[in-house]
Amino acid sequence: MGSAKHLAKEIVQSRKAVSRLYVNKAHMQSLNTALTEQLAMLRVAGTLSKSTEVMKQVNTIIKAPELQKTMMEMSKEMMKAGLIEEMISDAIDSAVGGENEEEETEEEVQKVLDEIALDMTANLPAAQRAKVKQQAAAEPEEEEDMAELRARLDAVKA
Repeated sequence: MGSAKHLAKEIVQSRKAVSRLYVNKAHMQSLNTALTEQLAMLRVAGTLSKSTEVMKQVNTIIKAPELQKTMMEMSKEMMKAGLIEEMISDAIDSAVGGENEEEETEEEVQKVLDEIALDMTANLPAAQRAKVKQQAAAEPEEEEDMAELRARLDAVKA
């Protein structure tokens, strides 16, 4: 009986020791987590102090009012350049566009004259229609000659 009591006491003591070991293990893990957190906080603090130093240096190098003034001047100059570019573009367009407008005008006038000629030829007798057709056939040759002369003139200008 004495040995059974003694064995029961040892079992109770070993269970208490196991539970204390679990508690100690939990405390150790908690300490490990706390130390890891403190290490991370130290790293963040170091990074923030370095970034603060960098920001101080940037503030000493760059002065906000001067930078703002420079940006305003640059904006004005860019606006001037845009206006000048627009004026030059308009001038070039009007100079180049004038030739195109003249050609378009001549074409429209020619179309109107052709329509009038068609109306008039419809009213003419057959003999006169033949003469008008011969003249109309000669006009494309003249237009081809004029186109060739214009091409030569453009080549000389270039």
